[in-house]
Amino acid sequence: MDLLPRSHTEFSSVDYWDTFFRKRGEKAFEWYGEYPELCGILHKYIKPQEQALVVGCGNSRLSEDLYDVGYRGLTNVDISDVVVRQMTERNAEKRADMKFLQMDVMKMDFPDSSFSAVLDKGTLDALMPDNQSETQEQVTRMFDEVGRILKVGGRYVIITLSQEHIMKKLLQYFPQEGWITRVHKVSDSDRETSQKEMPLPVFIFVFTKFKKMPQMNKILEVCLGGTDTTQRLSCEEDVMRAVKERQHYAMLRQQLQNRGLEGETVCLELFSSSSSSSVPKYILHIVETDTVRAADRQFAVFIVPQGREVEWLFATDEGRGQLAGTAGFRRLVVVSLQREHPYETMAEIQKELSGKIMELAPPGFNRKIQVPFLSVGADIGTRTVCYEGTSQFSGPYVVEDVEGEDGIIFRNLIFLSNRNAVQSQARMVQENKIPMKKGRRRTRKKIVVDYTRLDVVLVGLGGGGLPLFLHKHFSKIQMDVVELDQSILQVAEGWFGFQQDERMRVHVTDGLVYLEEQAKQASRSCHVVILDVDSKDVTVGMSFPPQPFVDEECLKNIKDILNEDGLFILNLSCRDMTLRASVVETVRSVFPRILSKKIEDEVNEILFCFPREKDVHESCDDGHMAEFSLEELGNLKESVGVVEKVAKGCSQRWDPTLELTEQLDGLKLA
Repeated sequence: MDLLPRSHTEFSSVDYWDTFFRKRGEKAFEWYGEYPELCGILHKYIKPQEQALVVGCGNSRLSEDLYDVGYRGLTNVDISDVVVRQMTERNAEKRADMKFLQMDVMKMDFPDSSFSAVLDKGTLDALMPDNQSETQEQVTRMFDEVGRILKVGGRYVIITLSQEHIMKKLLQYFPQEGWITRVHKVSDSDRETSQKEMPLPVFIFVFTKFKKMPQMNKILEVCLGGTDTTQRLSCEEDVMRAVKERQHYAMLRQQLQNRGLEGETVCLELFSSSSSSSVPKYILHIVETDTVRAADRQFAVFIVPQGREVEWLFATDEGRGQLAGTAGFRRLVVVSLQREHPYETMAEIQKELSGKIMELAPPGFNRKIQVPFLSVGADIGTRTVCYEGTSQFSGPYVVEDVEGEDGIIFRNLIFLSNRNAVQSQARMVQENKIPMKKGRRRTRKKIVVDYTRLDVVLVGLGGGGLPLFLHKHFSKIQMDVVELDQSILQVAEGWFGFQQDERMRVHVTDGLVYLEEQAKQASRSCHVVILDVDSKDVTVGMSFPPQPFVDEECLKNIKDILNEDGLFILNLSCRDMTLRASVVETVRSVFPRILSKKIEDEVNEILFCFPREKDVHESCDDGHMAEFSLEELGNLKESVGVVEKVAKGCSQRWDPTLELTEQLDGLKLA
């Protein structure tokens, strides 16, 4: 049956709606919801004793339902004479006081200030199918008429799907006229029946008429959550953004409930209605496996303990995919907790999430089955924010202590511009001291930093773990550490136990400038240059290092600093394989021999770059693997020791108990 227009412009055609209602007959047209779904909001703004006008009434039962619960001052108008006759005949006996009139909403016959409320259910959407200038003029005439017939303090209540061009028109017109704006979203649970015909979210815009006054502040409010909490917004753009977010989520939920993810990555942010924070309380990643599962293994939720959202298993698509496979469920929702919000217990989190989680269930999921909540251990972990600051170069950052596996506490430095990347990490251990007091011995616990598991962050300093590690193990090293940011040096000294002395100095300057100046001295006195600088440019596929550090000019400066038996160590993290190949080729043009150590479960790889060819034996597997003995690397002198210590200290994945020959088994020719 052809009930929908062939062209959207027909929505505003009198002939179209006459034909529509002749074909549809007595069957009510309730795309936007029925009375039980809408009454909770409508009763707040339309009172039974008031005179109210329903514009574009169609054959909806909404007016009849309102009349039956005591709304006797209802007048209905519609452009279609056919539907006006139908509705008049249908209500002649039971609702004789309710009026139905054929009238054009752009030119109504009512006197000024006749009504306390005007109700529009889908009429604006039909009248404004596009954003053409002619359509705009028609809608403006309708708004002018509504403003004319409403009393001061009267409400214009619009039930709409809120397409972008319609929402923009509403927010351009009424706030400028001094009207108060409030937007409600009709509850999805209330709309379970009508969603079968119209799965898109339905909104109710309420504009309250006030006399326009000069320099009057606009009042813009939204009530879009599952509660009655109203949020005051500062501008029309914020209102549009809030509505669009709900629309996007509704379409995504519809997709999730009707088909699989088909390889897509889905991420959702859930905000707390009781908090003014701009940071979501929960971040949800929805992961799906291809494996056929039993009925009771279709759907589960995994709560990531606080602070551990930065780990590879929880922070990357690959890690979450592995987690879903290990958990053994068809669809797994991985939930991360954010440092800006407090969390009490796992039970409280489960209670808060349970309503939303069911909306993300896979197609055909039996809702009678209880969804299991999984985690690591029995609780939600601990996170203590030690310090917050702002860097001139890196923006806001935080130093925090988090609990890892086996109750081990780690201290992390995290730049909030990249919340899932740990810039520096130190393991915290307890050091027992036994002071004497009045002849009695007791134990006092002091927290100190153990750097045997710290990831390398050089040049920048980061938390200072690697230079402290080398300083401790190599008493003859003279070390110059280059750090661009003075505030990061303060963090390292204040929170990570970093201290300078006569053997370890920090130069607060641009690393590129420092390398260039050292190269100009042409002393070639350096045994090892270690480069581990993160990039702040998120638009490229390389997070370590910034591109200028692997340009030929900088690489030549590094080579000029090194002596003949020196070593250049580069931390490279590049997801773009084409860019990675280009970087390696540029490095090879300056350093003829490169060995690569991949870091397990990480994008990072460590490049060991030699300024000249070595007369060493290669034992290659498929032309890639290379093994070396201590004797074969003996001509690197102190550099060999540095390689060993760096390899052991720079990555948590390197076992510090292994000998150098065992560590080098993972080296590949780059």
